[in-house]
Amino acid sequence: MAPRAVIVGPPGSGKTTVGRLLAEALSVGFRDTDADVETRAGTSVSDIFSAHGEAAFRAMEEESVAVALAEHEGVLALGGGAVLSETTRALLAGHPVVFLAVGMAEGVRRTGMSSARPLLAGFNPRATYKALLDARLPIYREVATLEVDTDGSDPPAVAAEIARRLADLADDAAAPEPGP
Repeated sequence: MAPRAVIVGPPGSGKTTVGRLLAEALSVGFRDTDADVETRAGTSVSDIFSAHGEAAFRAMEEESVAVALAEHEGVLALGGGAVLSETTRALLAGHPVVFLAVGMAEGVRRTGMSSARPLLAGFNPRATYKALLDARLPIYREVATLEVDTDGSDPPAVAAEIARRLADLADDAAAPEPGP
């Protein structure tokens, strides 16, 4: 059992929105590991950060990702920082991982610097978002099977592109090796 696609990317890239649309297009279920963490903790991600700190949240997130990768067969969206865990990165190997890329200006516009996003709260959220992108971009690309630019595209178009590209990957994997 394995997900049909695992969606990763920074805050504002559209992981949940695009993930739901992709699941619908593929006729499979959708699961979000941030929602799994909230259900398990009985409180919001921002409350977990406030009450217990980032390290406690990341430990819960890592466990939720491992469980979801083992038991979910649909589309799985990971929290933006889930890829920071070496354990999670190792678990992603062999899965179809889709990195939703978003530029800084678009990401800032989409997140609206929401207080529901604890890592973006603070004195200079734009600088924080830029630092987050700079630090995470190489990691997203390291784990990704596909990279899709979301700037200037609406979520249905992004989901359709991912579905097409996943089908192309499946076709390539099923094609026989050329003979000598």
